Amino acid sequence: MAREPLQPMLASVLAAGYGMAEAKRDLAAGATVAIVALPLSMAIAIASGLPPEHGLFAAIVGGFLISLLGGSHHQIGGPAGAFIVVIAAVIERHGVDGLLLATMLAGAMMLIAGLLRLGTYVRLVPTAVTVGFTTGIGLIIAASQLKELFGLTLDKEPGALLPKLVALWSAAATVNVKACALSLATILLIVGIRRWRPAWPAFLIAIAFASLLAVATGIDITTIGSRFGGIPTTLPAPALPGISWEKIVRVLPDAAAIALLGSIESLLSAVVADKMSGLRHRSDVELCAQGVANMAAATLGGMPVTGTIARTATNVRAGGIGPISGMLHAMLLLGILVFAGKLAVYVPLAALAALLIVTSWAMIERRELAHMLRHDPAQAAVAIVTALVTVLFDLLAGIAAGIALSLSFAAIARVWRT
Repeated sequence: MAREPLQPMLASVLAAGYGMAEAKRDLAAGATVAIVALPLSMAIAIASGLPPEHGLFAAIVGGFLISLLGGSHHQIGGPAGAFIVVIAAVIERHGVDGLLLATMLAGAMMLIAGLLRLGTYVRLVPTAVTVGFTTGIGLIIAASQLKELFGLTLDKEPGALLPKLVALWSAAATVNVKACALSLATILLIVGIRRWRPAWPAFLIAIAFASLLAVATGIDITTIGSRFGGIPTTLPAPALPGISWEKIVRVLPDAAAIALLGSIESLLSAVVADKMSGLRHRSDVELCAQGVANMAAATLGGMPVTGTIARTATNVRAGGIGPISGMLHAMLLLGILVFAGKLAVYVPLAALAALLIVTSWAMIERRELAHMLRHDPAQAAVAIVTALVTVLFDLLAGIAAGIALSLSFAAIARVWRT
């Protein structure tokens, strides 16, 4: 079997012929994706324990480079909900500077993996394992948003799930009814738009509505402005995080976790795009692009980036032709940051939490799990164990447990057949 060329998909798309008609479709698709990515990038950053601009910086720089250098026609890169758990844990252990160093190291690992042609092997992770860890991550993300969703007052929120739930329950008396009402209204609006007007940008409309409602009524509720003082309206100057051998050794396991998660998530997203479009991505090129994008994002204070399934699927459905739609999405986000970034101060954190609740619900693979339970109980067991270990321990433990159980079932089945 011939190896795929280590050539960005952009070069192939341009060589095949690219004119004004294709550019118009890519511009429309890029604008659609930018509208989705804008509130989501800020929400993911805040949920990870970072100021909202870190998500926007990552979406702009990482998203542009993933499309420019990547191996997919439609991949859209940026911050992903799957990273929330990992990033929050890294910040708790090593601080933001440690996260930036871990992100740079993860990018280097992904670049090396792509150059060594390891992309095909990443795709061999069993489907049941990917279903299990995305389900587990969805549950953890939902739990991470309960504080803002209900407007709870909490001195310190534990990172681990069970202690977190205990702490949140102990703060139940501090529930902010106004925050709850705004969260519920945001969720209902998103769900309603997706059902009756699916072509409309549900996330952006819901966040704009919540912000206008909060300003018009003057309700006492936490916003980006009251928590963070707003966001910058320009990209920061590139800068390297503090680097020493001791720090590298400390963050190396976290860098490996970010690299593994980013690789699996990006290639899974590219496969989804292939199924929707009938095209084929280049996995090794995609890994190289993910590596470069993460290293670049870290120098600008961004969080880890990867291919994002929801935004990539939006790009395909919006009629994107090739990688230029992803590049335009990043440039449009930069334009919004520069010209409208000051408006972010009015966005309620309860509304962003509601957005992530909807996102986490979509991450839970309910149909896949139901199908496995009916037709393949062994694979269902793999998915459930992976999800449980991910929720109770961490992502790497979940993936390791799922792969080990999957291999055990395969060995038992082979012995049984003989």
